[in-house]
Amino acid sequence: MSTPNTHFGAENIHAMLKECRSIYFIGIGGINMSSLAHISHLRGYRVGGSDREKTVLTERLAKTGIEVFYSHDASNMEDYDAVVYTVAISPENPEYVRANERGIPCISRADYLGYLMLGYGNRIGVSGMHGKSTCTSMCATVFMAGDADPTVLSGAELDAMGGAYRIGESENFIFEACEYMDSFLDFNPSTAIILNIEMDHVDYFKSMEQIYKSYSDFAAITGENGTVIANADDENVAVALANYKGRIITFGVLDGEADYSAINIRYPNGFAEFDVMHSGEFICHVKLSVTGDHNVYNALAAFAAGHISGLEPEKIAEGLCAFRGAKRRMEFKGTVHGALVFDDYGHHPTEVASTLAGVAKRGANRVFCVFQPHTFSRTYALMSDFAKSFEAVDEVYIADIYPARETDNLGISGKTLAIRIGNKAEYISGFENIARELNSELREGDILVVMGAGDIYKVFDYLEFDLLF
Repeated sequence: MSTPNTHFGAENIHAMLKECRSIYFIGIGGINMSSLAHISHLRGYRVGGSDREKTVLTERLAKTGIEVFYSHDASNMEDYDAVVYTVAISPENPEYVRANERGIPCISRADYLGYLMLGYGNRIGVSGMHGKSTCTSMCATVFMAGDADPTVLSGAELDAMGGAYRIGESENFIFEACEYMDSFLDFNPSTAIILNIEMDHVDYFKSMEQIYKSYSDFAAITGENGTVIANADDENVAVALANYKGRIITFGVLDGEADYSAINIRYPNGFAEFDVMHSGEFICHVKLSVTGDHNVYNALAAFAAGHISGLEPEKIAEGLCAFRGAKRRMEFKGTVHGALVFDDYGHHPTEVASTLAGVAKRGANRVFCVFQPHTFSRTYALMSDFAKSFEAVDEVYIADIYPARETDNLGISGKTLAIRIGNKAEYISGFENIARELNSELREGDILVVMGAGDIYKVFDYLEFDLLF
């Protein structure tokens, strides 16, 4: 069971923290939480926090002087003045319980982020059911290429930033706006990017009407003087924005009337290049260094965000070309028996299908995919769509479902999905067993994509890499 978001708002949080000198982060090892912890440390707070296990992120925090505990114990946070928590924790978390007993401020991650961002004039929030981390990273690369010195908070690490966040000195604040449990309604974007809208997070969203309302409310936060950058090719986005009163800037491939559109799209070597049209006029040629039709959309959204912020088109194109993916977003891991191996975070049917279709355009002899379903509720609700998501690949190995915050009360498993996919799919339990099969099958000229939002990356520990990046 998750712990609800707070919705105090920036003004109230400012008052709550006015006398605070120290902040404790429950779940400090998460990408967003570790970013917020570091920013708070830079702002002069004494910072500490806890998580279940040691990771590269927690070790990096510890090296900066942040106190990190690897257990959730009430005694850990006795000397702290306030708590920031991730909603993934249970309401019975002993640190959360103790904080409430002490009567100190307890603020959810999203609410705290919404407070921090108000110190910036140009606040660009990237939302959508998928593609958020990639588009946020693209925006970061574009703004850095344009010497716009952005502050960035992303859901994925980016080599160019040395992590999942960057502290800049300008008015530009770029952030990933997650819709789960309506977290993004606590943010304060002046510009809201909406990449796509469809059913997901079925443990929270019970209907498309609920999702439309959430995205409509997110857009409305920008106010009448704000801007929404919207996917013109997504009908659900249009429904959500039907009553929005501010400025809408559109991007698309299918809609020739979009404010920013891509034409003459080609895929030499599997990577898209295209002409960007602005209000019907040619403005720039763009070459991407990442695969997939979905990245054309991500690039157009990032282009629009940079252009309306005053960046030169040539600098935007330079940044987009330089972008080679964020961590766990088609991240190249090395070769196994000559086969190219990639790691990807994809866990929704649409993003799985789009990513794999892009891989297939690279002309491999065979495309293999290892897929770890993420949560029982998502796998159950979207089973039919998942079953059709692997058409572009030759072989699919389905791992056990990663439960995350859930327990299995639906009676499904990875084997259920493998059966629905058909003959090209095989259910294999255990990372070592999956790797054993891959080690015997992979050959030069093949491509392997390991996908999932859980811990499927652990399969790499058992693969026989000839070259590891």
